[in-house]
Amino acid sequence: MAKTDFDIPQLEEYTETPALEVGTMAHSKPFVAKVQFQEPLGYPGELPEDWQKQAIDAMGDLLGKYRSLQVYLDSCVKCGACTDKCHYYLGTKDPKNMPVGRQDLLRKVYRRYFTFAGKYFPALVGAKDLTKDVLDDWYSYFHQCSQCRRCSVFCPYGIDTAEISMAAREIMARIGVGQKYCNEIIGKVFKIGNNLGLPEAALADTLEGLEEDVEDETGVAVKYPLDQKGADILLVTPSADFFAEPHVDGLIGYGKVFHEAGVSWTLSSKASEAANFGMFIGSYENMRRISMRIREAALELGVKRIIFGECGHAWRVAYSFLNTLAGPFDFLDPKYPVPQHILEFTWEEIQKGTLNIDKSANDDMVLTYHDSCNVARASRMGTEPGGQFMIPRNVIKAVCNNFVDMAPETIHENTFCCGGGGGLLTDDLMELRVKGAKPRMEALSHVIEEHGVTNMAAMCAICKSQFTKVLPYYGMSMDMIVSVHQLVSNAIVLTGQHTDEDQVSTGDEQVAA
Repeated sequence: MAKTDFDIPQLEEYTETPALEVGTMAHSKPFVAKVQFQEPLGYPGELPEDWQKQAIDAMGDLLGKYRSLQVYLDSCVKCGACTDKCHYYLGTKDPKNMPVGRQDLLRKVYRRYFTFAGKYFPALVGAKDLTKDVLDDWYSYFHQCSQCRRCSVFCPYGIDTAEISMAAREIMARIGVGQKYCNEIIGKVFKIGNNLGLPEAALADTLEGLEEDVEDETGVAVKYPLDQKGADILLVTPSADFFAEPHVDGLIGYGKVFHEAGVSWTLSSKASEAANFGMFIGSYENMRRISMRIREAALELGVKRIIFGECGHAWRVAYSFLNTLAGPFDFLDPKYPVPQHILEFTWEEIQKGTLNIDKSANDDMVLTYHDSCNVARASRMGTEPGGQFMIPRNVIKAVCNNFVDMAPETIHENTFCCGGGGGLLTDDLMELRVKGAKPRMEALSHVIEEHGVTNMAAMCAICKSQFTKVLPYYGMSMDMIVSVHQLVSNAIVLTGQHTDEDQVSTGDEQVAA
């Protein structure tokens, strides 16, 4: 069990609605972005003197642009259906982490300045002036929402708390109160091309190392090309895939699948990042600037199709927004969807019989699968409804003999967030991340106890990073989390791959020499 300076929630047999503890997370807030992280995104570096006016003007601008925002702010009837659906409320017990409680922080200000009743009879409708205390509450609690949209599934009016949180963050960034973690990362993408700030030389060195590792292990020269003009496929993947386990094991799997499929592909140093943190801060303009790098890379390299790697919110942005943000993509081959997910590609190849699979290679594991929020509730895969749930599981079952799902009320569209999404994957929010992971940890602990599950697969870079960090807080091993394509990589038998006997023979020859 990891050491903390906060109480770790106790896992329960059944998730229960906790008793309220008012203000228990009021202290939680991420570091505020300094001027060097604000200005590259087009925001001021500090709070201006007339910040209230600018904030209200920004709210009016967003209400004019997005009709849905006004609908969400007007339509809540306080029915309570959402109250116990947020993982952060279940883990922290703070009533302002109830979706309706968090929405009301913005709704009260909206009513005060944009409704007749709020302007003239504010006390009657719960309208509130925008003060510094209110702004501080916004900054704290709108950074305690991972924008997972689980509450929206249960809301009878379909109110999207994620969109309200995005709007609040955009308003705050416009008045100089942006979040350091997200804004610093977006600036790195603009300057270098990826969230981690890995320059082209570092990428090339990493990919060269992967080629050597795969050839040493299999005897097959699988290539991981960078900036290869004329390739058919541009792979856009989260930069975590270049950096750490289990992410890099998934990247190895992508390359093996492409190799066996006989397709030409490439990564791009210009667009070496699938993630788009512009969504987390609610900035359409910054989302567009990041997405345009993908379009420009595809044009420069002359590719025919774009495939995205394992990243949850990146797939949401790609699936839901890419054509609007950076389209049209009429220069790509119309035979293929724009965009396409690597799991769609891999599942097609499995169905065609292209891949030689040895499922026993994963027999040391009993697997379960975590549905990532943005994939589950904001996208699709394949041509069938529910493809975003079926295709990942189909791939896992095709390469593994031992798979079991978690409880039905915790998967598919009901899935619980990992606790670190929405731009909250930063160590200054560690308490929130650990407490927010509680519902998923409970579901996982049940299948460990009942079915002997040893590992949990995920197809989201943020989920994998979050679980690696929080699993030890609940007495579980950090290496329990695996990439879906890590499992694929384990099971693929490459054409010409040497056998275990070949490796033993080679080792004996080296010793004799």
